[in-house]
Amino acid sequence: MSEANTALVQNESSSAALAHDGTIEQVQLQFPQAGRYKQIAATIQLSTVTLTASVINGLIIVGLPTITKDLQLPASLSLWPSSVASLATATTLLLAGSIADTIGPRWVELVGSFASGALMVGQGLARNGEELVTLRALQGVGLAMHLASSISLLGQLLSPGKSRNLAFSCLGLSLPLGFSLGLVVGGLMIDRIGWRLGWYISGGMTLFVSVIGLWALPSNTTTRDVHYFRALATRVDWVGAALGSAFLALLCYLLAILSVTPSRFKSAQCIIIVCLIALALPAFIFWSHYQVKVGRPALIPNIVWKKRSFSSVCALVALSNGVLNAMELFTSLYFQEIQGLSAIQASIRILPSLVSGIFMNLIVGLFVHRVPAFWIVTAATIVCAVSPLLMALVQPSTPYWGNAFFAQVLQPVSFGALYTVGLIIVTDCFAEDMQALAGAVFNTASQFGNAIGLAVLQVISNVVSKHSDDQENPALMDGYRASFWTMFGSMILCTVLGFWGLYKAGKVGLKRD
Repeated sequence: MSEANTALVQNESSSAALAHDGTIEQVQLQFPQAGRYKQIAATIQLSTVTLTASVINGLIIVGLPTITKDLQLPASLSLWPSSVASLATATTLLLAGSIADTIGPRWVELVGSFASGALMVGQGLARNGEELVTLRALQGVGLAMHLASSISLLGQLLSPGKSRNLAFSCLGLSLPLGFSLGLVVGGLMIDRIGWRLGWYISGGMTLFVSVIGLWALPSNTTTRDVHYFRALATRVDWVGAALGSAFLALLCYLLAILSVTPSRFKSAQCIIIVCLIALALPAFIFWSHYQVKVGRPALIPNIVWKKRSFSSVCALVALSNGVLNAMELFTSLYFQEIQGLSAIQASIRILPSLVSGIFMNLIVGLFVHRVPAFWIVTAATIVCAVSPLLMALVQPSTPYWGNAFFAQVLQPVSFGALYTVGLIIVTDCFAEDMQALAGAVFNTASQFGNAIGLAVLQVISNVVSKHSDDQENPALMDGYRASFWTMFGSMILCTVLGFWGLYKAGKVGLKRD
């Protein structure tokens, strides 16, 4: 039997709570079975919040030149609208997951989704660049609360089997689908209507489905009152959260700096940041070990990484998400900067990835329980590796239907499969009172991979273009080509990691009696 299938999955999970005298007691967290309509509504609500947040990320990428000019964004903040939200999400996901496991995921999700919707509308009303950057950062925190809670909520709502697999597939689809949709719609909208309408529509949709969530999301009940504020003070590893967040924030900030000007790596500021990063990671690992040793809660107990299937899918989704978003960005730049196409024309050429992504996620959701996870991951990563390979070999004069079209079709295959398999493994490997934190770790890996992938690939592109012997567009193409080759190598590495981590996992997402 597989590692995932033998893991403990509880319908009524035991969780610690504080008694009136301050001691910790064990209470039963019971999650009432939701009706079919509530299950469908909750799945739509959770997927839509992720979708709209990803749409905004796509709109930012394609509309940044227009937004920068309209809001007179200072040069020092020119890249922050596109990176600050991901930075805020990555640095707060673990803390959000720990809080969701402590007080229950329902209200963490609702606060996060309502805040995200309101902040999207606020970004559309921004009067200057500083306001936009601040609101984007706050929206990143709201998205962290949503992502940390969504996996646990779906795990409570749906029993293992086809329905849960499809729900996880929809949740996974919403990330790349939203980003691609933002790129496509943004290119059409910004040139004709303006950039603000996209924020109003996305924010309005988020607020609407959040209201639905008030009715559809499950509410946990306990056998006695729980003092939530004392539980948060006692059961949440605030020191670990500070260390983990500092490590992620510093690393993402360093990569954001280097992606613009790689030569700044020798500056005093970057050297100090590197030293702090080198201290923060081992300090976090040591602190987690110490907390477990003395019987106190750790943000991420080191033992979770001993679950090979879980640790491997976290690494896989990080690499795959980085490649997916970088492929969309660099392909869009190739169409516009190398082939001289307009934003609208580039957006139209990205459309096949939308159709392919939807189709792939539905197929995985329907058949993931019938095929061993190892074969799903191996096939998906090998097929996806062909996408950057085609773009690495493309010539500017090559017709769209020669290489770029097939690259777009194959581009979303890997992430759709890995995200669905990963979400199922999270719910299979961990009991319900650990699923929010495990889901937060999984989503942190995804966000972290995106941030690192884009930054590293931009550095590679800039360095290669700078040292190219050619001039103008040929030099730029050399940089893009080097990035595509790096993406190809990353997907081959995904195949190797999948073999190492999942060859004993067997089938996942099986229905349990």
